[in-house]
Amino acid sequence: MRDKSPLRAVVADDHPAVVKGIKDFLERDGAIRVVATAENTLQLAEAVDSVPCDYIFADIGMQGIDGESNSIAFLKRFLWQKTRPRVIVVTMMSHGRMLAGLIELGIDGIIDKRDSLECLFEAVSVAQTGGCYLSPCASEAVGRLAGSSPALAGVLSKREWEVFRLYASGLLVHEIAKRFGRSSKTIATQKRSGMRKLGLESEGELVEYLRQVGLV
Repeated sequence: MRDKSPLRAVVADDHPAVVKGIKDFLERDGAIRVVATAENTLQLAEAVDSVPCDYIFADIGMQGIDGESNSIAFLKRFLWQKTRPRVIVVTMMSHGRMLAGLIELGIDGIIDKRDSLECLFEAVSVAQTGGCYLSPCASEAVGRLAGSSPALAGVLSKREWEVFRLYASGLLVHEIAKRFGRSSKTIATQKRSGMRKLGLESEGELVEYLRQVGLV
């Protein structure tokens, strides 16, 4: 991996300890230099606009710039650019459809946080050759998908995210409706819409998703 000059990286995660851990590991042999860090999607967008870099290592669980539930909307817009740094997602998400959706968007690698830090360097090596790297846990999650299962990289609206957040806190649909001054039918529709965007087909899958994003 070593070159005449180190590769430049931006690291983004809403947990400062994770940012430091990834930064320290990437810089341990001088092949990669972390030129900026971010703790939310807005800071990531500002860093990418202001500092040239070759790689972005980013969580997707950070709140989006416009109130979305995650950073996928920003990454989707970013991935459309013809000239851009390579993007490696580092996540606790193990929902196969969402990970497959990221692959379809053109992401350069996905690393499950439960896997070894060595996967960071492996992802760089694969991405440099134009491939898409999947760490062992991410590969397993995608591999469990049925062949006919659609790939989804869902982006919830601000209201759908609020419905999910309150639902995770233990409120029932009619209680959420009362809080928002809406009908129970409207809230139930928003809940179903959010589940559909994420490819969640059951209450069990919804609870598991909420657990993965830290709401329960």
